[in-house]
Amino acid sequence: MSEQTANISDPPAQNYREQRHHEVRKTRIVMVDGNIAVNSRTVEGGASARVFDRGYWGFASAPGSRIDIEGLSSKAAVNASAMSRFGARSILNVPAGSYRGEHRFAGKELMSAAECMELLEALHAYCREKYPQLQSSTFILHDEDHSKHLENSFGSDVTNAIQRAACYIFLTAEAADGRPVELFESISGKGSLADLQLSVDRLAPQIESLYQHLQAKRQAVPAQGGEQTIVLSPELAGMLAHEAMGHPCEADIVLGGAVTANLVGQSVGSDKITMVDYAHSYGGSEVLVPVYADDEGTPARDAVLIQDGVLTEFMNSRETAAETSAVPTGNARGYGYSDEPLVRMRNTAILPGTDKLDDIIAEVEHGYYLVKTGNGQADSTTEFMFGIDLGYEIRDGKLGAAIADTTVSGTAINMLKTVDAVSDDMHWTCSGYCGKKQPMIVSMGGPALRGKAHLGGE
Repeated sequence: MSEQTANISDPPAQNYREQRHHEVRKTRIVMVDGNIAVNSRTVEGGASARVFDRGYWGFASAPGSRIDIEGLSSKAAVNASAMSRFGARSILNVPAGSYRGEHRFAGKELMSAAECMELLEALHAYCREKYPQLQSSTFILHDEDHSKHLENSFGSDVTNAIQRAACYIFLTAEAADGRPVELFESISGKGSLADLQLSVDRLAPQIESLYQHLQAKRQAVPAQGGEQTIVLSPELAGMLAHEAMGHPCEADIVLGGAVTANLVGQSVGSDKITMVDYAHSYGGSEVLVPVYADDEGTPARDAVLIQDGVLTEFMNSRETAAETSAVPTGNARGYGYSDEPLVRMRNTAILPGTDKLDDIIAEVEHGYYLVKTGNGQADSTTEFMFGIDLGYEIRDGKLGAAIADTTVSGTAINMLKTVDAVSDDMHWTCSGYCGKKQPMIVSMGGPALRGKAHLGGE
């Protein structure tokens, strides 16, 4: 990491230009029942230019490493001028702000293809020997490295590299009624696969835990439908923060009519809920997806979305900050060189409380502990529905039988207002993508939460 400087007090400008070089390297290897199904290493790169002129954006991009960037900027300017044919548009004073610096993760030397294959073969052999009753096992190794260099007319000159890796473990067994039952676990982190320090010995506890959950799910009972007291695992709380509450706090979605638009300063959760989209640091350490300056060259800062249950601010790009008279947060990001920056989350989390998870469960007479989700959806009203792949009954303060696949739904605002306990632990993950018009690497985190929501069931 080189010396860095940030300036957010430059005067606003009517005309703005930026140039971005962007390279993405990916590795993905999939082994199904001992057979390699996917083995790919890809490199994709190019450059883009963007111009803001008299109220309109112009964008142009091209693949490759030897690109006439000035020619690309000229094309972007022509595109901005062409947009003016749609009629006059009020000119925004796009907030300035510049950043100069270089940020790269100093990780371990990359694992070779042979080392990846050796690891997958060892994991398959381990599961086949220890768990012969499994119907199937799948292991996936994935990592990606985004290297971006951006310059703009405000003086930004920033290189930002984001690297993340993940190992996915899928186990399948046969339920008591003959149906296949599957569960998966993901191990994710910053850097490459080598930085996860994967080995059979290290992964054995996670595999054993996953197997025991799978055995419990083979005897699963239906959940009782309707409004229920639920305890969301930290993993699910992070999903709720991102999907159901995070997106409605992205300023472009707010300007598009999200329910949050008129709720700043109002209660959207119990006073136990504080939610932040972190830029690059949490608790004195660098987060999983560190963004020091976004893809507009804006110095990135934490966006405190909810403070003690009260909605406080939104995540912004330069343009949305101008439209809402806010200070930019550095949330404009593009996934690839040909993607225009959109307002995107970075590291979104509900903050830990002071309760212990065991005590949170012990205080529930009847309810459900929801552990894992395989999918979910939410909209700008904060209404959400998540599929629950793993959960347990809570009876008289103790975990009971596993429950069959079900759904949990409601509105995030209503659910967060019912939260009466927040655990003191914190779980971060960066194993998936956010799919808002284009994929994006994000991380999400949270503690366990207890509240009320609607559960699907009999």
